Amino acid sequence: MTLPKISPPVLPAPRAEKKTSAMVFHGKELSDPYAWLRDENWQEVMRDPARLAPDIRAYLENENAYTSAALADTEQLQAALFEEMKGRIKQDDSTVPAPHGPWAYFSRFVKGGQYLELCRQPRGGGELSVLLDGNAEAEGKAYWALGGSEHSPDHRLLAYGVDDKGSEYYTIRIRDMSTGEDLEDRIPDSSSDMAWANDSQTLFYVKLDENHRPRQVFRHVLGTQAEQDVLIYEEANTAYYVSLGQTQSGRNLLIASHDHETSEVYLLDADNPKMQPRLIAPRQTGIEYSVDHHGDKLIILTNDGDAEDFRIVEAPVGDPSKENWNEIVGHRPGRLILDCVAYSEHLVRLEREDGLPRIVVRRFSDGEEHNVAFDEEAYGLGLSHGYEFETRTIRFTYSSMTTPAAVYDYDIETRARELRKQQEVPSGHDSDEYVTRRLQAPGHDGETVPVSLLYRKDTPLDGLAPVLLYGYGSYGISMPASFSTARLSLVDRGFIYAIAHIRGGKEKGYRWYKNGKRETKTNTFKDFISAGEHLAAAGFTKRGHIVAQGGSAGGMLMGAVANLAPELFLGIVANVPFVDVLNTMLDKDLPLTPPEWTEWGNPIESAEAFELIASYSPYDNVAAQAYPHMLAVAGLTDPRVTYWEPAKWIARLREFNTSDNLILLRTNMEAGHGGASGRFESLKETALEYAFALKIAGKTSASV
Repeated sequence: MTLPKISPPVLPAPRAEKKTSAMVFHGKELSDPYAWLRDENWQEVMRDPARLAPDIRAYLENENAYTSAALADTEQLQAALFEEMKGRIKQDDSTVPAPHGPWAYFSRFVKGGQYLELCRQPRGGGELSVLLDGNAEAEGKAYWALGGSEHSPDHRLLAYGVDDKGSEYYTIRIRDMSTGEDLEDRIPDSSSDMAWANDSQTLFYVKLDENHRPRQVFRHVLGTQAEQDVLIYEEANTAYYVSLGQTQSGRNLLIASHDHETSEVYLLDADNPKMQPRLIAPRQTGIEYSVDHHGDKLIILTNDGDAEDFRIVEAPVGDPSKENWNEIVGHRPGRLILDCVAYSEHLVRLEREDGLPRIVVRRFSDGEEHNVAFDEEAYGLGLSHGYEFETRTIRFTYSSMTTPAAVYDYDIETRARELRKQQEVPSGHDSDEYVTRRLQAPGHDGETVPVSLLYRKDTPLDGLAPVLLYGYGSYGISMPASFSTARLSLVDRGFIYAIAHIRGGKEKGYRWYKNGKRETKTNTFKDFISAGEHLAAAGFTKRGHIVAQGGSAGGMLMGAVANLAPELFLGIVANVPFVDVLNTMLDKDLPLTPPEWTEWGNPIESAEAFELIASYSPYDNVAAQAYPHMLAVAGLTDPRVTYWEPAKWIARLREFNTSDNLILLRTNMEAGHGGASGRFESLKETALEYAFALKIAGKTSASV
């Protein structure tokens, strides 16, 4: 494959003005000439994008115009990609109804609809009711996103949260499901985390503070104003976030306060909503636990007791303090227990070993266990808790990179699987035409890095194929080797699609995460580079033919590897990239900064953390060198990775880049971290990113 010479766009590249700005930390001066791109009014911009300073808006719009000009020759390709991806989506699709009492709840899309409908029907079948029509709710709005939704225990009311700016400030409304009318109750500035008490009159919710942090839990009684709601829990430590949950039995509500490595859980009696929360076990740095309920016991998943990959204990509801924890599933190094749920007769857990997930079912009465697993080299497996406690049926979803998602109901006692839904690909998909493989790339320090591959059987493995290499590698989040209809548009055009399961995730157990954070964070970047080098050495591609992609913290990965090994990559696609790591971690007022210190280190208090972050922070390490083609995608109202991070980064890249390659920024001026809210509008963003990758690889034909 001969790579094309990319002509520059007709428009001149925007050049951001440089303004003097400097700060001193630990005796070192940080100069940031593009700091002015951060609007002083940024918190108001999150709520109202129209408040953005005119000079910043003009700059971002100039960048958008430049990107449009640079990719103008791909407009037909983008349109073709969009139609292909849209054609693989069953437009009138729905989830499998989940039974709960007399009803079964599900969501669906209607043909041509951008947004979900929430629905239910009688449990045994019958006429369905549309509880909330997202298409009607979103009409006339540039952005609309449904957050959490919870039906009341008496099946009369639906509480739901909506964000119409992309800033993740949700307003909770409550709907009478029999009439379709909303009550007068209106709760603004929520995280959209909510839970009903069993009286179906009391709703608990999490409120965001002025810095967009979920730190307070309130109790709301129907028919009252939000100003009258009672604060029942407030987290004093700004590094901790608060979330709400419920035990599978429905007997208890749970308040969890946590950062990325420590948690603390409080119990609420769902039958007595006015009772104060009761602490289960006080927080201890580095100890995590989550809670479920079974009879007179609490079931606790924890890494306490030197259980790096977690174990399961039980404790009496009346006194669940640590001295009363009794082990029921022990710790086994390398077998990471990801989740567990207690049903009336069985304990079900999802775990991963050697990079592959499985479900394990344990009978409470005698402790007998059996596994639910699959035979493919690489696959994804998801466990759905469902709504019910008294059940012998669990539901899980299976897919691989070649196999569309299949939803199964599984009888725990008979071990019979019933296929409830197979993902349909309306335009057609033959799994036999594709190959999925799992490679092990040698790392820089003797570790091996799993790499999942997808390609067409007829793709020549001659060492010249372009590769899109995807990576994340942070927060312990693992990248499943699951099915995607969108990526077929790349693969069908000769790309090999690869996922690098790098340190910072938990693909190889908790140690895989621990060895890719804070002091060992650079392992994440080196692993990704090792994956790319191995794909070239193994004859799948060659150096300089790889397009790397990652988003958010994976976008930070993109910035780091672009600085460290620019010659390895043909191009970089960085979605909402967290690239201004040092400046962000030095600003305690930003929404995510205090909770992130456990992930990256606290450069305010620690000179060592300052030096380490400064050594890899993508923005701070842009240098005069030949960078690959770069495309950064941002969201104006993004509270997680603020818009100015990619804007500053692109400005600095354009200043220092010595190659003639494209350096592009596209900011969605009407969306946040997740991009466009409609299912089809989001496909247009994917089409643009894939068109960029295809263009630089010389594959601009609109047809396959």
